[in-house]
Amino acid sequence: MTVAIAIVGGGKIARDQHVPAIAALGDFTLAAAVTTARSPLLGVPNFRTIAEMMAAVPQVRAVALCTPPRGRYALVMQAIAHRLDILNEKPPAATLSEAVDFAARAKEAGMVLYQTWHSRDAAGVEPAARWLAGKAIRSVHVTWKEDVRVWHPGQEWIWEPGIGIFDPGINAISVITRILPGILALERADLCFPANKAAPIAASLAWACGDFPVTAEFDFDQKGPQTWDIDIETDGGALKLSLGASKMAVDGKAVDVGEEPEYFHLYRRFAALVRARASDADFTPFAHVADAFMLGRRSVIGPFA
Repeated sequence: MTVAIAIVGGGKIARDQHVPAIAALGDFTLAAAVTTARSPLLGVPNFRTIAEMMAAVPQVRAVALCTPPRGRYALVMQAIAHRLDILNEKPPAATLSEAVDFAARAKEAGMVLYQTWHSRDAAGVEPAARWLAGKAIRSVHVTWKEDVRVWHPGQEWIWEPGIGIFDPGINAISVITRILPGILALERADLCFPANKAAPIAASLAWACGDFPVTAEFDFDQKGPQTWDIDIETDGGALKLSLGASKMAVDGKAVDVGEEPEYFHLYRRFAALVRARASDADFTPFAHVADAFMLGRRSVIGPFA
């Protein structure tokens, strides 16, 4: 039996990823959307609030929250009040404390909360974790560089405090916190802010993870080819994850990890959680972003245009 699901938020990520994944799999049926008048989702009734939707389409049993993170807390609380299971896009909320609180409230209410990190569902992540098991890691370097104009055209919410480069950067962090052993301890963070924006456009971070270093270079102003790479040196060879961890190579030789899109895997996971009445609410990547802002040294560059 399929579960009637509604998408809350009709932006680029909802249209490009959530709608196709729901349509391709048999676990959910898209029954409604909660959107603004500027961004309706085609093919389903659109409403302005979750309460309005539930009054008109009471068969909805789950929601996928795809709105910007500011205001997400209120939406989670509304979903819980209407006894809806929740798939929550990243970043989880405006603040870490909001996310921790609504996770506790969902648990108390007996509702499923799946905090997604879509890059963790990329095809190379689990094969990489298996390959690394038992090997001594010597170093890890992340290069995550993309053009905000391409991926967030005209979206001012991306420049709100606490977001900026960490919207894509948190994807890389979600992968390394899944595949690396031990706990990342932030040692340095350099954050680069445009003069006319409240969030950083670039960041350089360094962690210690046991006895090996982990470094990352994030950039939201990358022209030309986009780069989403993780390079790991071990005593058993060199592992490379590329294209957002969808591709994997060992010592320069490609490893077949399959080609299932990450959002397909993500929705399969949500379906399994709903059937089991279990939640998956790991906020570790979000905590690392909070650490970066807490310890980060700020520099200001020319205005972003």
